[in-house]
Amino acid sequence: MSANVIVSESIGKVSYTEQEVKVYKKVIWKLIPFLCFCYIAAYLDRINVGLAKLHMLSDIHLSEAAFGLGAGLFFVGYILFEVPSNLVMEKVGAKIWIARIMITWGILSGLTMFVTTPMQFYILRFLLGAAEAGFLPGVLYYLTTWFPTYYRGKIIALFMIGLPLAVIIGSPLSGWIMGAFDQVHGFTGWQWLFFLEAIPSVLLGILTFKMLPNHFSKAKWLNEEEKHIIDSNLKKDLEGNSSAKEKHSFKDGFFNLNILKLGAINFSMLLCTYSMGFWLPTFIKNTGMTDVFHIGLLVAIPSIIGLVAMLLIGRSSDKFRERRWHLVIPFVLGSIALFFTHMFSANIVMTLVLFSIAAIATTGTIPVFFSLPATFLSGTAAATGFALACSIANLAGLVSNTLVGYAIQITGRPEGALMVFAVCLLLSCLIVLSLPKALVNK
Repeated sequence: MSANVIVSESIGKVSYTEQEVKVYKKVIWKLIPFLCFCYIAAYLDRINVGLAKLHMLSDIHLSEAAFGLGAGLFFVGYILFEVPSNLVMEKVGAKIWIARIMITWGILSGLTMFVTTPMQFYILRFLLGAAEAGFLPGVLYYLTTWFPTYYRGKIIALFMIGLPLAVIIGSPLSGWIMGAFDQVHGFTGWQWLFFLEAIPSVLLGILTFKMLPNHFSKAKWLNEEEKHIIDSNLKKDLEGNSSAKEKHSFKDGFFNLNILKLGAINFSMLLCTYSMGFWLPTFIKNTGMTDVFHIGLLVAIPSIIGLVAMLLIGRSSDKFRERRWHLVIPFVLGSIALFFTHMFSANIVMTLVLFSIAAIATTGTIPVFFSLPATFLSGTAAATGFALACSIANLAGLVSNTLVGYAIQITGRPEGALMVFAVCLLLSCLIVLSLPKALVNK
């Protein structure tokens, strides 16, 4: 997708000069691919435990419920440190803090290969969540310091394709690693999985020091005229958004009803996202599939659908300057798909079809959703707002993993938990429609 297309379709009646188009094209190519690779590494280190689970449970004597609790403890650490992490990043700069996040989470993810007891698993998952806290909201806030509001639907979509790509690339790769490296030098496949997939995070963290300017004014690859263009467009955008302009303190970001609503909406989205990210390999295995490499390939299919939906929905939302119905319609479809999963739990084709529809609702709407916080707030409040919304939402990680784990252990089936998630996604439509239309449809 060229920068010319992005600009002409995103800004409606606003027109840019040829020089402005070139500036944003340069910024996109300098920042977005690198940040996308970072997100791939982050999300892969978060969810690879779902595939590792197929073999590691018996090795470290974990039950399904205990695994769900351990997977969920990641989000306890994540939630506790989310807001503080984002505030520190605003003070010390994106370069240092994002590098710190990536290096520490890479090291901790790699150390999971040495887990031998449930307690060690619980502790490392909690620490991994604490280490990764702040990455996603930090990057989203960072992008608001480069791109005006009417650009962000597509920009966020381009960055966040890292989420489905992590599954598309990582699931088959993880399956292959677990098979090809099993018992190499005495380590099991799942141990090699954690070690090898931690390496990119550490390397990308080191590269962050070179690749990521703290602010556009510090970018050596922009000349003064190009910096002026970015600064001017951001100021014009802020002048046209009185709500964001007036609310810029920590308190405004922390005690904002619309931000709390966004947190609740994202909570419903993540209930479904994490049920797929951590448990889809198990759902597919329950249909009769046993080969871990083939399971990894099949896990990637809903994410491919979600990736295409993410780009199309983000583009459509920017083009029509409409956010609310671009969330509500996919949510309704995703809710219906999750509700009917219990009818086809032994059918591999229908399982993949229904989870692919659910991926449209949860993955496909991500760029639309994450373009909203900055329409309410700016400055410190935006940093706090992004982090607070993510903190509330990531309670879903604890709830989702624990509930699915107990559902499997008690009934032998996960569908009861998925029906609860479907209802939550449907209820979130009402919260979306309660958001002020004049603000969100910018």
